[in-house]
Amino acid sequence: MAVAGFVVPMKALSAPVVPDGIWRCEIKFDGYRAVAVLNGNRAELWSRNHKPLTADYPEIVAALEAIPCRNAVLDGEIVALDAAGRSRFQLLQARDASNARPPIAFYLFDLLEWDGRNLQSRKIEERRQAMEKLLKNIHRPLQLSPVFSLTPAVLLAEAKRHGLEGIIAKRPGSVYEPGRRSGAWIKCKIFHEQEFVIGGFTAPQNSRQFFGAVLVGYHHEGKLLYAGKVGTGFDTDLLRTLHTRFSSRQRSTCPFANLPMTRKPRFGQGMTQAEMRKVTWVRPELVAQIKFGEWTHDGLLRQPVFLGLRKDKAAREVRREASSTAGPEQAPRNKTARRRTIAPIPPPQLQSPTTMPRGNKSSHSSNQEFQSAH
Repeated sequence: MAVAGFVVPMKALSAPVVPDGIWRCEIKFDGYRAVAVLNGNRAELWSRNHKPLTADYPEIVAALEAIPCRNAVLDGEIVALDAAGRSRFQLLQARDASNARPPIAFYLFDLLEWDGRNLQSRKIEERRQAMEKLLKNIHRPLQLSPVFSLTPAVLLAEAKRHGLEGIIAKRPGSVYEPGRRSGAWIKCKIFHEQEFVIGGFTAPQNSRQFFGAVLVGYHHEGKLLYAGKVGTGFDTDLLRTLHTRFSSRQRSTCPFANLPMTRKPRFGQGMTQAEMRKVTWVRPELVAQIKFGEWTHDGLLRQPVFLGLRKDKAAREVRREASSTAGPEQAPRNKTARRRTIAPIPPPQLQSPTTMPRGNKSSHSSNQEFQSAH
């Protein structure tokens, strides 16, 4: 039997609107995408860019190695959980940077290979059924990502109510397309959040130490474009850690192709030639996760907040994602819909291993519950 190997994970397309119709919907997790490769009693974890994660999460690796199979390749997301059981990227970042140990889970949502069989051309329903069979006896930190067959707007409204990041809608009958963003998987975010490349930092002011804000951007047609300054989301330890990493990457020239700005933006102070003299530039190698209010008409971030560094994505791959207006306002609006009582969706992290939908029966029950509710 051939040895199982890394598979580039399939990607989800950002949706400008919530799709209509019935889709296979899952909660969007806020963590590191990971591919698990199992061969005999040995398991490896890889990031979406094929960077090794095995040594970082020994508890996950140990649980994977207990799965009875000759080999397998699984797709999922590694998350850190807050006190309410919700995935939070900032907690995962803090775990990597300190001795903090929030609860960790590896949510699994696809099976690509199993005992020498390539399942990528099988329908998503068949892959799910096979995965549930393989993982019927898993225990924490491994979890199956619950699936709900319903209108995405309904689940999105519930995700908003529970303070979750968003949802992933997957087209019924779709195959697994490694490395592709075909639109068979769609992500609908409640909050604007994505990766940006750090290209410089400003000096600290008042009582702050180390630096004031970071300058971030994204790649477009071979150029790094400036997207704004981010000055919130840091504590003293993070400021110190980041400044150390910046110091080894300093450069003399600005890496952003669209600076200086030719006119003052509507919001905030523009990055003019005068402002640029106050910036320390760095090689655009570090990738940050940023949450923000919106994109302005000037192409800048409004109300950005730093969440943490990403180690699972290369800087050259960072692009501006399509703006998503998917939000609770796009849930059903007719009078009948407003009178309906939607069964609440508990954050999947709050569910114990005994209540997580694992087999056909549990998943079917969850689907029925939400279908009957709307």
